[in-house]
Amino acid sequence: MSGKLYLVPTPIGNLGDISRRMADTMAGADFLAAEDTRVTVKLLNHLGLKKPMVSYHRHNCSTAGPAIVDRLLAGESCALVTDAGTPAISDPGEDLVALCAQQDIPVEAVPGPCALICALSVSGLPTARFTFEGFLPQNKKNRRSHLDSLKGEQRTMVFYEAPHKLEDTLEDFVAVFGGERRIALCRELTKLHEEVVRTTVGQALADCATRPPRGEYVLVVEGAPEAPAQEADPQAALERVAQLRGEGLSLKEACAKAGEEFGIKKRQLYDMSLGK
Repeated sequence: MSGKLYLVPTPIGNLGDISRRMADTMAGADFLAAEDTRVTVKLLNHLGLKKPMVSYHRHNCSTAGPAIVDRLLAGESCALVTDAGTPAISDPGEDLVALCAQQDIPVEAVPGPCALICALSVSGLPTARFTFEGFLPQNKKNRRSHLDSLKGEQRTMVFYEAPHKLEDTLEDFVAVFGGERRIALCRELTKLHEEVVRTTVGQALADCATRPPRGEYVLVVEGAPEAPAQEADPQAALERVAQLRGEGLSLKEACAKAGEEFGIKKRQLYDMSLGK
């Protein structure tokens, strides 16, 4: 019988955010897979724990992942931890979870700290629907291309960004989304110098000149406004009815389909088609 992979979040800044369940899960696992064992050992020391660890990060996941799976298949249990936040979210842990899914190895997620949810909740922007974009491509051309694909995105967008790249990213935001788009810049969440700045994309870029970026950022960007409804074009709708009739649809069927496409009631189109 295989063991189980536990996804254990770690504090994103404040050690007080460690839950009893997070600590108990790490204590009960046979071994830990850590993004950086030097960081994780500090957390273990804080908890008074000593656990065997293996390294698992984006530079070695192609070899470390299968090795961890082999141990899980042999019956051991593993707690996967990152340096900060929830494993498998914008993190190579997603590859390890996929490997476990392929082998029917059970995976259990322990709820806990996650920077994107923390930032979204305090942003002051709509939270009912959002899209998480993680870190943008480093290459400027690829970054701009990705942002262009989000130009019409109506959901709130959440990005991660490093301080030394913030200004370039904001420049691209202005170019693609416009300077008036609302944004919340959330930095150093749960840490001593936590700050949430709610402003516009254009003003955020201007502020970089007087306030050099410091700390890790979560950027929460307002979605695009809903496109205005187009006015119904009765003549175009009638032409569409004629086209559909030519494809073999009955008048009622053609009026129903064209009415749906053009936002006109099918009965109205039916009467128009009969010259009423």
